[in-house]
Amino acid sequence: MPYMYILECSDGSFYTGSTKDLPRRLWQHQNGLGANHTKKRLPVKLVYAEYYDRVEDAFYREKQVQGWSRKKKIALMNSDWDKLHILAECQNESHYRRLVSTPLNQPKPDED
Repeated sequence: MPYMYILECSDGSFYTGSTKDLPRRLWQHQNGLGANHTKKRLPVKLVYAEYYDRVEDAFYREKQVQGWSRKKKIALMNSDWDKLHILAECQNESHYRRLVSTPLNQPKPDED
């Protein structure tokens, strides 16, 4: 049964992984046999998991979530879909929403 999972380490950091055997993988992490990140930050605890039908989907999701900010991971763990959606929006100056919300020839709020 493939899973994407998030562990919270003793230092408060998160580790995101995927596995076919979640109980076995958690045991490995707890006993220093997991990733280098977790073995240096024991103990760890499972804070989130998603089940998938295919290993490829769990692995893809792992890679997706690994690239997320801490705030975005916390929103996922809390099932805060509204906040997750907001945090997923592009924050670049050139993002479409920022251009549309700033009238032409008007300084942006942070430009004085």
